[in-house]
Amino acid sequence: MVKSQKAIWTMHIHLDVVGGISGDMFVGALLDGFPKLTDQLNNHISEAGFSDLVKLSCEPINDGVLTGTRFNVTPAQDAEGHGHRHFSEIKRIINDSAIGSSTKQTALAIFQLLAEAEAGIHGIAIDKVAFHEVGAWDSIADIIAAAYLINELQVSSWSASTLPLGRGHIQTAHGLLPVPAPATSLLLEGFEFFDDGIEGERITPTGAAILKYLAPHRGLVGSGGRLTHSGYGFGTKRFPGISNVLRILVFDTAETETWLSDQVLEIEFEVDDQTGEELANALDRIRQLQGVLDVLQSPAFGKKGRQVSAVRILGKPDVESDLIRLCFEETTTIGIRKRLVSRSILKREEITVNEKDGSYRVKIVHRPTHTSAKAEMDDISKTAGGLVAKQKLRKRIENVAEKKFKKQRPNE
Repeated sequence: MVKSQKAIWTMHIHLDVVGGISGDMFVGALLDGFPKLTDQLNNHISEAGFSDLVKLSCEPINDGVLTGTRFNVTPAQDAEGHGHRHFSEIKRIINDSAIGSSTKQTALAIFQLLAEAEAGIHGIAIDKVAFHEVGAWDSIADIIAAAYLINELQVSSWSASTLPLGRGHIQTAHGLLPVPAPATSLLLEGFEFFDDGIEGERITPTGAAILKYLAPHRGLVGSGGRLTHSGYGFGTKRFPGISNVLRILVFDTAETETWLSDQVLEIEFEVDDQTGEELANALDRIRQLQGVLDVLQSPAFGKKGRQVSAVRILGKPDVESDLIRLCFEETTTIGIRKRLVSRSILKREEITVNEKDGSYRVKIVHRPTHTSAKAEMDDISKTAGGLVAKQKLRKRIENVAEKKFKKQRPNE
């Protein structure tokens, strides 16, 4: 069946980081924008067995300028009160809980980002990381609540404003630390900041981990959208001359049924003083970095008519720092150009065709007017026979995969 290019409406949320962002501010903003989710969240926490440990509440706030919601987590009186736990213990707590699998996966992913940052700062193994403030029940509940709302809302895309830098120092279990805290700084590498001159911590490590997990686009909605409503999540601190809120702007955005849009990091540089063999090995190592999408190399002519190798790498925005470091380590380049670019990608899925001689992976791609199938060449190449035999096998496997797909999805 031919699939039409009919426009559908999906949800986009823009995070306007006015005063700052923390876990409770993020949850408060979402519940202020979607108040019907408050009871659902409470029920989910209760059914998961956390109601004996924490009590959740939403408090309406008016600071004289704006009104919104403050999300509060209060540890139960009989809850274990220590405020530090190792990452391994937090993983056990979440894995052993009865929260939904999608919420569990998202919460663990956010904690993983926090643990990786702390491990990098202190030079220790991830499971040895001890969370102090973040290890308390209220912070654990903040992250679980954030994870639940992220999955429940089914947001198609996120974006974020430029982030306030903050100033001064904060007292922590590690002693006096500069603002932004080292873990926060590491998590938010690649994000854009501005300094409004206001003292205090503006982004907590939990808020930074949520931002890192969401990987929001920079700026507002790239392709436009219809603003439907907003929400304001208040923090506990007061700042002079500005409301300490995280504002969400909720948009309906038009997308097509056949392709998706996102942003990728594009890195470019040229090399003229590295042998072809060395550069080929270097680019192979760069391809292996998790988050790298593609590595292209082409001949070009540089200054003084020298022949050079032009390199272009596409990757996920959150690997920018690691990718640039690897390029400088593996190649002789001394300068790298980088930018975020928008791209449109076709929806695709993988189907496995099982034959007597093995299994073959086939990629089914949703095109504007039809679907196409392409067998994985690595699987085809393992079979016996010459070129003609492999071509016939590939065509047959692709036909089998398309029939299998149409049988599973008759309306596609």
